[in-house]
Amino acid sequence: MVFVLVNPTLGVAADAPVSQKSVPEQIVDAFNGVFGVHPGARATHAKGVVLEGKFMPTGSATVVSKAAHLQKKKTPVPTTIRFSASTGLPAIPDTDPGASPRGMAVKFHLPDGSKTDIVVNSFNGFPVATAAEVRDLFLAIAATKPEDPKPTALDQFLSSHPSAKAFVEAPKPAPVSYATLTYFGVNAFKFTNAKGAATFGRYQLQPVAGEHFLTKEQLSTMGPDYLTTEIRERVRRGPVRFKLLLQVAAQDDRIDDPSIAWPDTRKKIVLGTLDITKVVPDSQTAEKKLLFMPGTLVSGIEPADPMIAARSAAYTVSASRRAKAQ
Repeated sequence: MVFVLVNPTLGVAADAPVSQKSVPEQIVDAFNGVFGVHPGARATHAKGVVLEGKFMPTGSATVVSKAAHLQKKKTPVPTTIRFSASTGLPAIPDTDPGASPRGMAVKFHLPDGSKTDIVVNSFNGFPVATAAEVRDLFLAIAATKPEDPKPTALDQFLSSHPSAKAFVEAPKPAPVSYATLTYFGVNAFKFTNAKGAATFGRYQLQPVAGEHFLTKEQLSTMGPDYLTTEIRERVRRGPVRFKLLLQVAAQDDRIDDPSIAWPDTRKKIVLGTLDITKVVPDSQTAEKKLLFMPGTLVSGIEPADPMIAARSAAYTVSASRRAKAQ
């Protein structure tokens, strides 16, 4: 549930009165109000590419959590990965400023048939603290027209929400590749190990290839699907590797407010290595069956931020609607 501001394409929301809808339903309606309704597509991060890989945990991961995929083992955990552009526009060009921040989602397939997900994005922080504020921000975007007098509905929202203003104004340069971005988990989780000791933290996925961005001149020469093409070609040449880190909360860090990024000086624990090794031939078909939710967890990991439940509920609403349209 990450976004940037684009020119609104007003869509048709679901039919039930707003007063009868849950906040997650209202959030999806608000997304549709900005990006339009695109049958069969996700309400946000609609454009993406699916790949496959494997995850190998470190010994440090076992110290942090008893979660099955974080236990040291001889064989890696199979994974499904989806990279995506921001917004709910399925055909947004990769060169469009509105396509950033980029998204990354990882699904771990465990031996007993269970699954667990990580959902992250390429901006360290979130514009607002609560699910209701996500809804209100998108309603403000949808209500703002180019010809509106100042201050617009969006101006008023941003003036009363400094974190949203900072998010909107922060530079978001276009990457060379999906493989040359660091991805941040904006929500905190509680990790419990076999001895019952708890650690609170947020995920980060750091590219072993390093961070690399395009200049404006380079970006002007790129095609509308350059990131999809590039990541497929890169994976065919060899594994694309990320380090999965846990940024550990200090005693005074807010674990219930995703709009506050923790200092980079916080301790980081390497949980393991993710190798992306395979291109999925028909990505559009594959992603129709996929649902990545930050609240899909296993024993040893629990939500610490109430936003996690709201995000998962909104994703479920979106998935239900796109399934009906397929």
